[in-house]
Amino acid sequence: MAKRLIDLLLAAMGLVVLAPLLLAAMVWVRLDSPGPLFFRQERVGRGGRAFRIHKLRTMSVDAAKRGPAVTELDDPRVTRAGRWLRHYRIDELPQLIDVIAGDMSLVGPRPEVPRFVALYPPELRERVLAVRPGITDPAALEFADEVKLLAGSADPERTYVEVILPRKLRRQAEYAQRANLASDLVVIIRTLRMLAQR
Repeated sequence: MAKRLIDLLLAAMGLVVLAPLLLAAMVWVRLDSPGPLFFRQERVGRGGRAFRIHKLRTMSVDAAKRGPAVTELDDPRVTRAGRWLRHYRIDELPQLIDVIAGDMSLVGPRPEVPRFVALYPPELRERVLAVRPGITDPAALEFADEVKLLAGSADPERTYVEVILPRKLRRQAEYAQRANLASDLVVIIRTLRMLAQR
């Protein structure tokens, strides 16, 4: 209950404080390339329940038809505005709406698409999906430059599934087992510090 109240308070404050930045980013997305402002995609949340995540659109509208499910370094599907928004994680700001709606938390395992969740080992799946997914978590910090790890791979999606995803899952399971308000605060501070250094 305390975690949920803190999520609601900080997410609402974040939307108010960051509204000018979010509005400017939305205008840039609209002017930069044709298509919707928001990218909505089905993700798997707490207890295996599906929800549609909010992000600012950073790719061309036909991106899903023109490449893998993961994003590569210098991916040609990413728009000019999208490169900047992704670098500073501004495309993730609309997920504050998902926090307020109760689909996500500020801190929790990053939610995956159903086809990747289907690959989770049963014991890790149960632990990771026992908590509400989040905007940031220790695994997201560890793999903040994931696209660089995928650079040069002949098959980025296979590399993600076989190399990166198992490591992420272990970190997420550790978080889910040990998470508390103090550790969440540490993750939030580390995330803000990382963004400030970009």
